[in-house]
Amino acid sequence: MTHSFALHIPDADLEPEPLDPEQIVSGNPEVTGKVVWESADGRQIRGIWQITPGVVTDTEADELFVVISGSATIEVAGGPVLRVGPGDMAVLRAGDRTTWTVHKTLRKAYAMNVGSA
Repeated sequence: MTHSFALHIPDADLEPEPLDPEQIVSGNPEVTGKVVWESADGRQIRGIWQITPGVVTDTEADELFVVISGSATIEVAGGPVLRVGPGDMAVLRAGDRTTWTVHKTLRKAYAMNVGSA
C-alpha cells in the first residue's frame, strides 16, 4: 500500500503461513497472517499475525507488537518470561530465541525490522 490506511484488525482476513514442523514443541498450532505494508527495501514490515494454541519455538526479528486477542507466555532464552494478552505491547530483540506457549488463539499487530540497517 502506498497511502495511509486504517484496518480493523479483529476482522481482517488472514492467509495460512506454513509453520516449520521443527518449531512445534507440542500441540498442532496453525499460523495465519497478512503483511499490510512493506518498505521498498523489504526491511520494514507491518502486519497481522495469528497462532492457535500450542507450543512453538522461534528466533525473533526486531519487533514491536500489540496483542489484539488471545494469550500466550513467551519465554526468552536467557531473558524474561513475557505474559501477553489483549492490549499488551511487547518488544522482541533480533536474535532472541523464544518459546511461545499459546493458551488461547493469539492475534497481534506488528511492526518488524529485518536485515541490517
